[in-house]
Amino acid sequence: MVIAELRQEHKDILAYWQRHAPDPTNGGFYGRVDYQNRPDPTADKGIVLNARILWTFSAALHHTQHDDYRAVADRAFDYIRTYFIDPQYGGVYWSVDYKGQPKQPLKQLYGQAFALYGLSEYARATGSAAALDLAKTQFQTMVKRAYDPVRGGFREAFARDWSTATDYILSKPANRETKTMNTHLHILEAFTCLYRVWPDASVATQMRGMIGSFLDHIVDPKTYRMNLFMDDDWRVRRTATSYGHDIEASWLLPEAADLLAERNPADKPLQKRVRDVAVRMARAASAGLEPDGGMNYEFEPETGHLNRERSWWVMAEAMVGYLNAYQLTREQQFLDKSLASWTFIKKYLLDTKNGEWFSGVTADHRVLGTEKISMWKCPYHNSRACLEMLDRLEQLR
Repeated sequence: MVIAELRQEHKDILAYWQRHAPDPTNGGFYGRVDYQNRPDPTADKGIVLNARILWTFSAALHHTQHDDYRAVADRAFDYIRTYFIDPQYGGVYWSVDYKGQPKQPLKQLYGQAFALYGLSEYARATGSAAALDLAKTQFQTMVKRAYDPVRGGFREAFARDWSTATDYILSKPANRETKTMNTHLHILEAFTCLYRVWPDASVATQMRGMIGSFLDHIVDPKTYRMNLFMDDDWRVRRTATSYGHDIEASWLLPEAADLLAERNPADKPLQKRVRDVAVRMARAASAGLEPDGGMNYEFEPETGHLNRERSWWVMAEAMVGYLNAYQLTREQQFLDKSLASWTFIKKYLLDTKNGEWFSGVTADHRVLGTEKISMWKCPYHNSRACLEMLDRLEQLR
């Protein structure tokens, strides 16, 4: 029953993006579409949205072998290659305008990571040598320009020419928030994706270093919640409890460690350590769950404020994270939490009239947001959750 529902939901998500996302006039994809599926033809186009579309349809092509997904993946690849890659300084722009001209050329590492993620999955799905070459170059540029060889990890953002940036997208440089949990999490998933198609020792080395940064600096060893904003020396500058990121990391960290151990037996002790931490993270994240099966967004300890929004991406990650915890422990409570997340999604987040998912609901289940497609509202969290759930549930049969 659940497998059939998730398989259909995956198809429905892809069908929505096939129908409503492509921009027939200016190429690529619309930067904004509202809840009534009306596009804003002049909205800026972000690398996060475009790279996530590339990943989504490449992953769908890889998993299903349905050729109709190839056209969207090709469209995303061509648009990123043509308009987002900086031919002068390397890396990708954060955003372009609706005609494809650079709008915000900031080299934000979060965006660099998603470009690498999408290019790597496209190379995996299609065997494209051009995409793999671009992925290798993107990886090498990120390491050369942003990696901290002394203290580990990656600095948050740079100007177009990789000089010091005066503004960041996700953190506050004035508060010395130069390394963030969020960016490191997505760099790790991008490196993991690249390692599947290019098992080079340099990628494995970076993956080990990233995992080490999480274990030593980002995951609090007392609470098993993650620190959010740090300086160059990993000193915490500002933090909160981000329930969605905690549960997401609880399965992305072992995904990376499992791949390393599969190819390098010497990494098995690391794999074991990561799995133990991942289960503890899933337990800690459960503090964000409510009786209706929803997961709260964030808690700020300094102010005592609890954000009870139930975000679409948080619920997608909760579904996968708790199923992963069940696979590692066989504790029924984790399976129950995973399935309760799917029940919540079906009941409150699916837009059965206009398609796709609402961006979130309030604690009393009133719909939040106005956009189905935006810089941040993309098909990656929910389509990926469907694929992960399908693969894992099939393994449990």
